[in-house]
Amino acid sequence: MRLIRHLTATGPAYASLLPDGSALPLTGHPFAPGGLHSSGLPALRPGKLLAPVLPTAIFGIGLNYRRHAEEVGRPLPVHPMIFMKPAGAVQNPGDPILLPRALRSDEVDYEGELAVVIGRNCKNVRREHALDHVLGYTIANDVSARDWQHRLGGGQFCQGKSFDTFCPLGPLLVTTDELPDPGRLALRTFVNGELRQDSSTSDLIFDVPALISFLSASKTLLAGTVILTGTPSGVGAALNPPRFLQPGDTVSIEIESLGTLTNSVCAETISVP
Repeated sequence: MRLIRHLTATGPAYASLLPDGSALPLTGHPFAPGGLHSSGLPALRPGKLLAPVLPTAIFGIGLNYRRHAEEVGRPLPVHPMIFMKPAGAVQNPGDPILLPRALRSDEVDYEGELAVVIGRNCKNVRREHALDHVLGYTIANDVSARDWQHRLGGGQFCQGKSFDTFCPLGPLLVTTDELPDPGRLALRTFVNGELRQDSSTSDLIFDVPALISFLSASKTLLAGTVILTGTPSGVGAALNPPRFLQPGDTVSIEIESLGTLTNSVCAETISVP
């Protein structure tokens, strides 16, 4: 199933995207008993697309593509490098990435990533059963303020990863019945139409089952947890000279079978009381 979350006259709602672009209204909730099912209503034209899930937690994985580790001159990690982003960082497809101005950053970067959505609570999951706990997959942009991530954030990633709009998700969520193997998906990121990242999830150091097994070890992953699996080579910070996002830019991330996530870029507007 190709799930969307979109805006209707009565508020946000889930629907199943059909091949002709229409959407079949669904009732229920993806993480509730019984999940989602047909409402019995006819297909309709989708409204404004929203982030396909509202995460209960967001785990990010750093340095998880071999070529990306090479471009930044880092050895391959022994264990996944984990950080977290707040749920408030989520942004809808089509809505802008805001460059922070109240706590200013001039080094905001894009990171095209495969995102995994956990479908039911799980703990101490064995690798061979890991994908049984996945609801589906979507596209993420792990937007990162490199100055706050590396120099100004006290030695940890949280500040540089946590600003509002720094986690665009979408445009849809493809369930595991349509995408049983996330291990060989082409991923490309464009900035203003220029190809910046061109890779495949086959370059992951820790694949999706390994990440789920590691993250669930001795801790519960709640249904609705989103795992950002890492970004490939080609980030703006690694270019010579570095090229960071500017107001007026547009970032588009394509992942095979998952569509294209596009967001414009603008400066944060600071309201004065």
